[in-house]
Amino acid sequence: MNAFIVQVTSSEHGCFAEEICKLIETSAKQRGTGIAIRSQEYIRDKIAEGKAIIALSKSRQLVGFCYIESWSNKKYVVNSGLIVKPEYRGSGVATRIKKKAFEHSRKLFPSAKLFGLTTSLPVMKINSELGYQPVTYDRLTDDNLFWNGCQSCVNYEILQSKSRQNCMCTAMLHDPDSNDKKRWEFVKKSKIYERFMRLKKSRMNRKSMVV
Repeated sequence: MNAFIVQVTSSEHGCFAEEICKLIETSAKQRGTGIAIRSQEYIRDKIAEGKAIIALSKSRQLVGFCYIESWSNKKYVVNSGLIVKPEYRGSGVATRIKKKAFEHSRKLFPSAKLFGLTTSLPVMKINSELGYQPVTYDRLTDDNLFWNGCQSCVNYEILQSKSRQNCMCTAMLHDPDSNDKKRWEFVKKSKIYERFMRLKKSRMNRKSMVV
């Protein structure tokens, strides 16, 4: 039996906005990488609009959360701010949230390209299972409002120094119009990719320290 319920949000879930914001901020600090920090008002609006996914325990305690944003006149969609409370990590709830967000995004924006930026290997694995492919940054939205959201990330200076063409995050894209339906076999390649990410981080950090 599932210990939590994963569902599309409605206005009744607005009471969790403050807790969600605190959890996003704490998670970003713990990981030492970027999650775009949003205000309680912003999160509350996403919840009321039904553009978010929430996971609750049977006793209606917050378990996890993710919200949906559209960019470039709804041509691009991203599922952002995925967070899970520490005590529920490893339970499979993150996968369920991401899958629900993916399905709901496809329903709301059937023609849009879905993309994500992440440093999380577990998130990359989930994305690959949903049909996302790793891509270069020029395949993503050029909407300045999206990229301005990276300002709260500790790696923002690196992103700027690379003219928004590269950073610590891996870009992944699901294009419904693509003829390439071959799934990126992330699980088989994860060890190689993990070593690549460590090398990438080391090189970028060295370059960012050069005056």
